[in-house]
Amino acid sequence: MNSKSPILIINGEPHSVFIELLIKSLKKLKKLNRPIILICSFDLLKKHSKKFNFKFKINFIDKNYSNLKKKQINLINVQYNGFNFSNKKISSNSNSYIKKSFDIALALIKKKKIDCVLNGPISKKTFLKGKFRGITEYLAKKTDTENPVMLIYNKYLSVSPLTTHIPLSKVSKEIKKNKIIYNIRKIDKFYKKILNTKAKIAVTGLNPHCESFEKKSKEKREIIPAIKLLKKEQINVDGPFSADTIFLKNNFNKYNVIFGMYHDQVLSPMKTLFGFKAINITIGLPFIRVSPDHGPNIRMLGKNLSDPSSLIYSLKFLEKYGI
Repeated sequence: MNSKSPILIINGEPHSVFIELLIKSLKKLKKLNRPIILICSFDLLKKHSKKFNFKFKINFIDKNYSNLKKKQINLINVQYNGFNFSNKKISSNSNSYIKKSFDIALALIKKKKIDCVLNGPISKKTFLKGKFRGITEYLAKKTDTENPVMLIYNKYLSVSPLTTHIPLSKVSKEIKKNKIIYNIRKIDKFYKKILNTKAKIAVTGLNPHCESFEKKSKEKREIIPAIKLLKKEQINVDGPFSADTIFLKNNFNKYNVIFGMYHDQVLSPMKTLFGFKAINITIGLPFIRVSPDHGPNIRMLGKNLSDPSSLIYSLKFLEKYGI
């Protein structure tokens, strides 16, 4: 691990609680062993710093970050003058700011080989406009990455949904043996290469109690054959398990990853168990990308009530596991 490689932070949606959470996180962490590069509007940061009494030193840098400083926020300023705390509505007015921020980040990653990236939340409705299911898919497209894998990580238990942000009515059609195999191989490799441990993976079924009135259910046609093949590859994987019992605490000693068939099947219990002590990791990108496991939460903007735990967890993860 190169302790000098920076953590690159992309602000994301300016009308969100992210900068408040970042300020709270830096106050609590005091200092990190890696320098921070923040891509953000200085005007936005200045208004938040004043409101939340934040006096951390800011070092203005350019896109080449030739004057990087370890004990300061190294800021790449992206102009955005449309912010005020009374605005409680996200609109497309911030789209160009978000796009420019991500474009700068991706160019910097490619040029300087940065591998620790953290992004703040965006609004799927206003920024992605239905073109991408989420920021995971947006970054995959921008980096020519095929089939990225979502992992919601906690050191005790992580979850990964086979399908992500799609309507429930479309889930069944996307459950394929080859996709299950591909995703679980990626997770297994991530645990070995990045986390230096072994993934112990429990796979859920699709149907309640893994039962179906069909002659050949998705369990029989796709899930069980995938598990059998993965076992032959010496990957530690079991299932399919009924989703209503796999999250019982006595299973935590047996498994550290629960692989589910759709988003809410595994994310709902995960958030119930761990709250904000979890982070969203995208596996498969040319860099380690994490984000706090929450959205913009504009209703809480400026109220000083938002919990920074997920962002703190994200920063600690990158500091420890960044390449």
